[in-house]
Amino acid sequence: MDTDTSSNPGTANGLANAASSYLRSARHQPVQWHAWSEAAFATAQGQNKPILLDIGAVWCHWCHVMDRESYEDAEIARVINEHYVAIKVDRDERPDVDARYQAAVSAISGQGGWPLTAFLTPDGRPYFGGTYFPREDRYGRPGFGRVLLTMAQVWEQRREEALDSAASVMSAIEHNESFSGRGGELATTLVDKIADSIVARFDSRNGGFGSQPKFPHPAALDLLLQVAVNRGNQQAGEAFVVTLEKMARGGVYDQLAGGFHRYSVDERWVVPHFEKMLYDNTELLRNYVHGFQSFVHEDFRQTALEIVAWFDAVMTDRARGGFYASQDADISLDDDGDYFTWTLDEAQAVLESDELRVASLYWDIGEMGDMHHNPARNVLHRKFTVQEVAKQIGASEEDVQRAIDSSRRKLLAARAKRPTPFIDRTLYTGWNAMAVTAYLETARTLRLDHVRDFALLTLKRLLAEAWDGAENLHHVISYGDDSAGGSPKPEKIPGTLDDYAFTLHACIDAWMASEEMSFYESALKLADAMIALFYDHTAGAFYDVATTTGTPLGALTARRKPLQDTPTPAGNPTAASALIRLEAISGRTNYREVAEDTLESFAGIVEHFGLYAGSYGLAAERLVQDPVQIIVVGSDREADQLEALGRAHFSVNKSVIRISPERLAPGALPNALSETVLNLPAPKNAKAWAIVCRGRTCLPPVTDPEVLLHALEEAPLRTR
Repeated sequence: MDTDTSSNPGTANGLANAASSYLRSARHQPVQWHAWSEAAFATAQGQNKPILLDIGAVWCHWCHVMDRESYEDAEIARVINEHYVAIKVDRDERPDVDARYQAAVSAISGQGGWPLTAFLTPDGRPYFGGTYFPREDRYGRPGFGRVLLTMAQVWEQRREEALDSAASVMSAIEHNESFSGRGGELATTLVDKIADSIVARFDSRNGGFGSQPKFPHPAALDLLLQVAVNRGNQQAGEAFVVTLEKMARGGVYDQLAGGFHRYSVDERWVVPHFEKMLYDNTELLRNYVHGFQSFVHEDFRQTALEIVAWFDAVMTDRARGGFYASQDADISLDDDGDYFTWTLDEAQAVLESDELRVASLYWDIGEMGDMHHNPARNVLHRKFTVQEVAKQIGASEEDVQRAIDSSRRKLLAARAKRPTPFIDRTLYTGWNAMAVTAYLETARTLRLDHVRDFALLTLKRLLAEAWDGAENLHHVISYGDDSAGGSPKPEKIPGTLDDYAFTLHACIDAWMASEEMSFYESALKLADAMIALFYDHTAGAFYDVATTTGTPLGALTARRKPLQDTPTPAGNPTAASALIRLEAISGRTNYREVAEDTLESFAGIVEHFGLYAGSYGLAAERLVQDPVQIIVVGSDREADQLEALGRAHFSVNKSVIRISPERLAPGALPNALSETVLNLPAPKNAKAWAIVCRGRTCLPPVTDPEVLLHALEEAPLRTR
């Protein structure tokens, strides 16, 4: 979706200086938009007008539909400008605002999503809301013009009713967003209950969980892998493997360029919503890497490599570091993923007859396609395997694979000539930190130095541009290259709990990948800042926004302790996991105490969240299982072999730490790790050795890969 509206007539509104791509796209609309700010609320209260709140995103198709139908309509704009103070919010830029008003609209209408349309009292309390409203009555929804006039009338003539509704909704937000449930037992039995509830929703025919629409649930998948590999849960293992296989073969996966679309509208993963999100692909990349670690499944490795290739080619600032936020689904409102889909005639124009014969079978390209708006358009998905295609056409598997490879190159080259969907080049701190972790895990497992180097470049940029080196971490590293159009620099948005927690993980991973102590020292500072700013020392667990950010506006007065993965891993378990990891290498017991208290805060209720509690289950697993450290010392091929053995099989409580011999000196390693390594004498004449530690107990150093393998297989896990 092209967001350049500079050619549109009219005077720019209050978004003229916005940095966000989504807000900039509305700067020439006739609606007198305000950004989320104290000034906007002061205007509403000064004029005693209700607030019309629109929350959306640059990648959101229906947000653009509502913009074109309603917010670019002169009559609708007149009604809004007369009766309301209008505020527009980018949900990626302000997830804290979005989370609360999503809860409000869900309480009002029973559903959420984007665009989110809410009607607020002048101080920001919602009294009515919904999602997409059409310009006129249709789709079983009231027309937006009628809704606007009705809600204005409610405020003007039935104000007590509006205020009562607002009070009720705010109570619902505070109740729904302040999860607490002490009393449950933090043990492997709780983790297994969460895993079992996820398995109960597994679609054994198509993979994934539940029916349509189907979203990927990466944290839930990693939890299933954890209990499959480490406790022999075969049902969990099947759910993990089948889901990854089906998603990678479906249309929800870009069969030409790599990368996953946001979700599938059908249960078979065939027809997606075509936008691609950074955070979905970072976590799915980790799923496929972890799957390859555990099952040596070549398709998992190939999918991981293709996701990385898509990131590298499309979604990254190669020179400076950084991962872009999203790629839009559409070029205009008149298409629905046309950039990504193909008619049979389009494929025929690009491919030779022998290639078309293979490609049409392999990717299911036919005269009748999959898209509702244009039935001739096909979403490429793998209906048959290479072996099945070879059997059907009587060719060798090698010839079929060559035809697939050449067809992919030609189709991708032809697609590149089409207008390209808009890429939001905003660099968000938390999402970039997630990408750093995913890239570093990929680099370590698949032995890809260039992937590691780009991750470290990105993290260095994040720490330099979004962090002051002490307490203040910001939510945005950098906006797109057209940001603010020469206007004053945008106001820095304070980082959320997610930003701190994901960056803390990234710093730990970067230290492990590079041995640069600056990353470890940054992790310590960020951990202390996260506890100081977000932790509730009285009731336990973390708030999603800092407790020292001044007077909150609107629904931000509702305190929120995030527990559910929606869709990124939830802030509280992510923070707890990071602190548990940091305690294991630093020896600072207060980190573990805060993590344990955080997880205990939800232990009595979390099993009811099932599919949305994957990251909690993984954090609890880290806590209740003894940490396993495999420390490999050396810099030659023998050390490489020991490290590869240590990395085999995913386990969330296992870390493989590679140390160069020159680092074996006081002050060159984190405290707890230094005590372990320096107090165990190196084997005589050994160039490489490994130390296996479980909890606080370490085995003597070993040099023989077979002995290391035996130590890893035979030593039992102990729970705490």
